[in-house]
Amino acid sequence: MARTFSLSMPSQRGFSLVELMVGLVIGLVSTLVIMQAYATFEGQKRSTTGGSDAQTNAGIALYNIQREMAMAGYGLPVFSTVNPALLCDPLPTIDHDNDGATPEAGMYPILLTDGGTAAGASDTITVRYGTTPSGGVPVTTSVTGASATVVNNMGCQANDIALLVNGTTCDLRRVAALPDATHVLLASPPTITSGIIACMGTWNETVYAVAGGLLTRNGASNVADIVNIQAQYGISAIASSNAIVQWVDPVGGTWGASGTTPDLTNRNLIKAVRIAVVARNGLYEKEVVSTACSSTTAANPTGVCTWEGTAASPAPAIDLSNTPDWDHYRYRVYDVIVPLRNVIWSMNTLS
Repeated sequence: MARTFSLSMPSQRGFSLVELMVGLVIGLVSTLVIMQAYATFEGQKRSTTGGSDAQTNAGIALYNIQREMAMAGYGLPVFSTVNPALLCDPLPTIDHDNDGATPEAGMYPILLTDGGTAAGASDTITVRYGTTPSGGVPVTTSVTGASATVVNNMGCQANDIALLVNGTTCDLRRVAALPDATHVLLASPPTITSGIIACMGTWNETVYAVAGGLLTRNGASNVADIVNIQAQYGISAIASSNAIVQWVDPVGGTWGASGTTPDLTNRNLIKAVRIAVVARNGLYEKEVVSTACSSTTAANPTGVCTWEGTAASPAPAIDLSNTPDWDHYRYRVYDVIVPLRNVIWSMNTLS
């Protein structure tokens, strides 16, 4: 009998449609979780990086302003007990840059201009100083016309700005030439015929302000992502004291309305300037992450504040609401106190 062989094929099965759909769902959920974690991590990274950038920008801005302010008043003959320059009344002005189209520079070392109370208002800081290597050493002079006679004119050069002082009467003139070792020829006759003369080198006037989210120096971009500056004068009780008793805003008739220098009595009470610089993290946050300052007079204020103020010395207010969704950005605020050392050193000459 012949044998017959039956070849049976093993059964084979693939994924069913249900299994495929379950697998796709699991994969999609896993991908969603991974992307959510990635987005969260990336947001945190950008916030951290942006915060670091804001801190760096604020530090650079404060350093630039502080370094320049340390020079405020350099070159003024503040050590003259007979004719101290800081007692000049009225203060003289000079075309410091030989450009008739620009405002003349005043002589007082520092000027704060209040930005007002409108949203986005920022203060302006003007710093003035000379560049003379001799430090503005005063020498006695007599003046005939435009020619000043001195014992020695070694500290002067052509095109220097010269300050002439007799008591509280002062004048600023540009040096035209040095005819010989004992004469200084001025560009025009001064109003003073005797007293002291001090050559201050180039008389610089530097203006720090905020425009378009930038710190500007004389109108040119200086540091990015700086959105506000606030500043106050630190004043003493009397001119012959260097102890700060109060911080005041540069407003009103007492402390310089509309960016004008305070009068003689008040300006010599100014011994320091306190500055706050506000830097913004450029990352837009979906949620509200910043709030306005809770108080300018209470202790431990919260929000975007300059510093802790008191009822006697309120802190300047920061209003950033001119920027749409301003509270969806993070801010860093840093402040510094800059003593006006060239004023402080003249304490004994002030009254």
